[in-house]
Amino acid sequence: MMRKLSPPWQVLELVAHHLEPETLATAACVCKSWSASLSSDHLWQPFCSAAYPSLSNLHPAVAPASIPYCKLYSLGRAAEKRRLQSPPKPDLSMHDLVFAVDVQNGRGCVATVVCPGADLRPDRSGVFRFDIGVESDNLVAFEELDSLRITWNVVLRGLKGVFTMMDCRGKGSFVLGLEGWFSKELPPPGCCSSGAASGLVSDLRLGLREGGGGKVVVEKISVGVLSIVSWRYVCIDDALRYLQHFLLSF
Repeated sequence: MMRKLSPPWQVLELVAHHLEPETLATAACVCKSWSASLSSDHLWQPFCSAAYPSLSNLHPAVAPASIPYCKLYSLGRAAEKRRLQSPPKPDLSMHDLVFAVDVQNGRGCVATVVCPGADLRPDRSGVFRFDIGVESDNLVAFEELDSLRITWNVVLRGLKGVFTMMDCRGKGSFVLGLEGWFSKELPPPGCCSSGAASGLVSDLRLGLREGGGGKVVVEKISVGVLSIVSWRYVCIDDALRYLQHFLLSF
């Protein structure tokens, strides 16, 4: 019986020039001789330079002759996959949360709501923005020029944790007879440097209607979280991933 021989390395080289990077990497795992032939820099440098030019430029500057181009290509490919990975599902759900909002002026409480997260209707686009109605028994008229204190707390069910989304004082931005708007930059998660920015803003809007005598009442409160980068509301899962840093660390 004729013994099977491995193809000479010259044949492998000729074939290798017609292979895609993934196929080339798989073929290099067949045996040591194939690995030596199919891992050479002159085969992998074009792939690395085309797909990950910044890594290819690092080769002579940072790792001369110590890291082959096939390894650089592998590092770039792994980084690309990590970047495209979907983040894990948050450990919190809306059912775990209670929203508490309080609006006061110098004379007392203007409006207060406590609403379980399970009762909130998400925006149709799936973003973290919710409208909360104010009970008619709680309507208190106030002047739009009043300085208000707005407090919005997110409470972990069972009072196991509290995170203050907003606690600010001022007149806000008012559209007379229609809406009052308040915003506050959110702190970075606890795992980040205290000097860093979260890139997020808590957003609260007061839905108003005339209450007579030049005064208004709050009949609806809208809350949400905005991205500073896009000035769009973030999705519910992104907001929950942010909140869990504060509510599940006790």
